[in-house]
Amino acid sequence: MKPKVSIIMGSTSDWKVMEKAAKQLNELQIPFEINALSAHRTPEEVEKFAKSFFDRGIKVVIAGAGMAAHLPGVIASMTSLPVIGVPINASFDGMDALLSIVQMPPGIPVATVGVDAAQNAALLAVQIIATGDDVLYEKFKKNKNNLKEKIVKANKDLAEYKFDFRVTSK
Repeated sequence: MKPKVSIIMGSTSDWKVMEKAAKQLNELQIPFEINALSAHRTPEEVEKFAKSFFDRGIKVVIAGAGMAAHLPGVIASMTSLPVIGVPINASFDGMDALLSIVQMPPGIPVATVGVDAAQNAALLAVQIIATGDDVLYEKFKKNKNNLKEKIVKANKDLAEYKFDFRVTSK
């Protein structure tokens, strides 16, 4: 089995957030790899790794980083594959990381999800890969429909709670 998605974080302190991407990919049975590489502490390793993605069969990169959060942009500058940035709340409620990731110069795009939204990064990666994979596309559609069914069920469950002054919304 070869990975299709590469999950990279600036340090293992980001794992608590990035684990959500791994869990989502695992649930959807998408092969992935996980690595900690720092744009500031290990720039040569980042470059070597980023330049190997295509030859290794990687389709999408998910890069999480906090604070200055240069990792997603640095990786995007070294590969032509889609890079999804996950700003991590390490300081300033994650706004420093968010702004670092979304403010990329022309020609170096990085798709960016919300602060600590690694699960959405995984789902976006799956959507990107699914554009060329009909089986995965159908699996993703089913997963999305399951979200709808959970909300429908939740509303039915909420209807069971009885209160003297509850007013029905319909």
